[in-house]
Amino acid sequence: MERRFPTFLLASAVFITVYLALNVLFGPPPRQPEPPAVAEQEEAERAAEADAVTAGTDEDDVAALDETPEPVRRPKAEWVTLGSMDPASGYNMLVTFDSRGGSIDRIELTERKENGRLKYRRVDVRSGYLGYLALAPSLTADGALVRVVGPGTPAALAPSLDNAPAGLRPGDLIVAANERPITTALDLAEVLEKTDPGDELVVEVLRPAAAPADDAEDAESAADAAEPPAPTPLRFQATLSEHPLDLVRLADTAGAEQIRGNLSRASCLMTLTQVGRKSIRTGQSEISGLTSQHSTVWDLQRIGDGTGYEFRLPLAAAAVREVGGSGAVELVRRYSLAPGSYAIDMEMEVINHAEENQQLGYRLEGPNGVTLEGWWYSTKISPNFSGAAARDMVYNTVAENHELLSAYNLLERAKDTPESPVEVVFTPDGPEGSRQLRYMGVDAQYFITAYVPPEGEAITDQFVRGAGIVVADAERIPAHQERATNISFYLDSQTAEVAPGESLKQSIRLFAGPKQPDLLAAYGMGETLEYGWFGWIAAPLSWLLHGFYAIAGNYALAIILLTLLVRGCMFPLGRRAAIHAQKMQELAPELKKISEKYKDDFEKRLKAQRELQQRVGFNPLSGCLPMFVQLPIFIGLYRALSVDIELRQAALHPALQWCSNLAGPDMLYYWGDWLWDYLSGRGTGWLGPYFNILPIVVVALFLAQQKMFMPPATDEQTAMTQKVMTIMTMMMGLFFFRVPSGLCIYFITSSLWGIVERKMVKKTIPAAPQGAFPATVDGTVTQSSVTNDNGRPSLADRLRTAAGMPGEEPKAIVPPSKRRKPPTRKGK
Repeated sequence: MERRFPTFLLASAVFITVYLALNVLFGPPPRQPEPPAVAEQEEAERAAEADAVTAGTDEDDVAALDETPEPVRRPKAEWVTLGSMDPASGYNMLVTFDSRGGSIDRIELTERKENGRLKYRRVDVRSGYLGYLALAPSLTADGALVRVVGPGTPAALAPSLDNAPAGLRPGDLIVAANERPITTALDLAEVLEKTDPGDELVVEVLRPAAAPADDAEDAESAADAAEPPAPTPLRFQATLSEHPLDLVRLADTAGAEQIRGNLSRASCLMTLTQVGRKSIRTGQSEISGLTSQHSTVWDLQRIGDGTGYEFRLPLAAAAVREVGGSGAVELVRRYSLAPGSYAIDMEMEVINHAEENQQLGYRLEGPNGVTLEGWWYSTKISPNFSGAAARDMVYNTVAENHELLSAYNLLERAKDTPESPVEVVFTPDGPEGSRQLRYMGVDAQYFITAYVPPEGEAITDQFVRGAGIVVADAERIPAHQERATNISFYLDSQTAEVAPGESLKQSIRLFAGPKQPDLLAAYGMGETLEYGWFGWIAAPLSWLLHGFYAIAGNYALAIILLTLLVRGCMFPLGRRAAIHAQKMQELAPELKKISEKYKDDFEKRLKAQRELQQRVGFNPLSGCLPMFVQLPIFIGLYRALSVDIELRQAALHPALQWCSNLAGPDMLYYWGDWLWDYLSGRGTGWLGPYFNILPIVVVALFLAQQKMFMPPATDEQTAMTQKVMTIMTMMMGLFFFRVPSGLCIYFITSSLWGIVERKMVKKTIPAAPQGAFPATVDGTVTQSSVTNDNGRPSLADRLRTAAGMPGEEPKAIVPPSKRRKPPTRKGK
């Protein structure tokens, strides 16, 4: 007993150690916790921004921000919108603003097609859409508090089932949806996840009653006014729509795109960079000790006949003097949006309310939280040797032209130098032209958000410094998800000495839209459409693709027609390759005889095979020429399909929901819930979270071509080579498992063409006459009587064949080196 117990403990310890080691090596990674509700995470992170508001802020900076005095009591935060989702409005965008920081909360693209459907919808979400409501938890009752309702959204158009005016309103408390209780925003998201566009959703809300009139004179009226009236229960029946593309949103708080380490942060924040002698320190986002302009609520009012908003934030004289200023300062921001435009006009103003001149300047941050759709399968093209991530910083100045700064570089900089995590791209003392900015923005696969000069101007020189930043905790970003890092940038204005009552006032535009060639050219950003080294072939192929679409009305058919055109133009080369393959098959028996004779002597076998091929005029390398010619065409077409935004939500067929995006995998079946994470994980797995059928069809056709047209193996080495080629083809299927379905259609069409072409060419090639190729007699290579030295029938033999006369018997061929020379006479 005494011996068994220690043995049991030792064996148990060994077993547990081995199990843990194997689990770490081969087991699935630990499952990440579900993301919190959007509104709850937003509230928590925004409340913490007063302590650390910039991505990559180090501990010293956080300590400095802790010294920031309590902000002056400000109005309650409000969410407002510009634009509409209503097709009749003519707007291309629906923009949501947050008065906290006077910032942009969300940008949704709402342009419609001729058939009324959204031109740019989310391709990674197929459920119904109610509208962005900026939901928050209620402090008084269970439910999700509505803080904004965008015009034209299903929530705004929902008719009431209780004879109330149509549409939800800010202040409504959602308590149920389709009879399911709602306590948080996550509950409503789970209900919507099980719906489809066009479904009806019954929403039950508690609507606060109107405030009582303030004209009571007696005590009883005053008592009644002191108690808020009970909310009114109402029901609304909303018809859900497709999800518009939310191009900019609070970063990565939506389901499958949740990336650990990315920070949720409002876009286009503005703050002072200079007040008197005090400026922002390196690594900070605001002046230490000054009231936070990012987390404070700004005053809000509507301007421009309802087409714009103005946000104002006064900074008290005492607060400004504490950081070295002379007196009160006021920050002003104005936004406006015109129908049919993808540009938000912005105006920044810093007003000096002091009695003395003050040195003033401001910083304007760029957008962040740009869409990550398809980051785990999409492939961006970088003009540099370093790879591009899902979203990168791009800029263009007179001195440097178009440049791309990858998120990989920004993340590496934040990790290596946390005390200075920004990547500066131009400075006040830079070369001439470096501060003359054409654009600076965040670039995604098919969309871009960028600051461009005001309307009518080609460049702007109002900024003296620009830098890229990581809006994330760099150390927490998983190694296999670095491509999805959230990034942004900032621009520092020129510092000016502003007189009392005067202001520093400047304008700029924020472009947020699709990467369409004509649209980008209109804003001077044509270079952001990157085709790579094969742009000379990709651009014409893209033009032809759109031409075929105009004829066929379907991009899948257009790809098929384009493939047929390309293969038809290459038919001469294809026919030559088919003839080459046919000769290989006809030579196979002779090559096999040679291999059997010289199976123990590789050099002699190779020499005999080469002599045989030379005699019949066969060049083994001639079949490779069509492959080399097709390579740039294939890469050019791949680039065209990877860049063309029109393919982004084009369907193989309108009835096929599983293949509704030719720019991405077909996504036939979701297996991410049960397949091993190392195979299915987003950004981590080889295969991705969906089973795609089109790559399987492509690989099957490749294997069929090899089996149909590959000559039989003549020796063990050839057999091994063919097996390796089969394995490589199957491996290629794994590597190409996540390629766009449009490219798979090209492969399938091209393979079917190749099979038909080989069959037709084989029937049109006349059969070789008896003995047309050299034979072997007792292992000695002989020449047929019906062929000349080039492997073709001689004139005499062709005449004999036409007359029905038998040919001569094969004669042994003596190599020139062993032929007997004619005798020579002496003296001659």
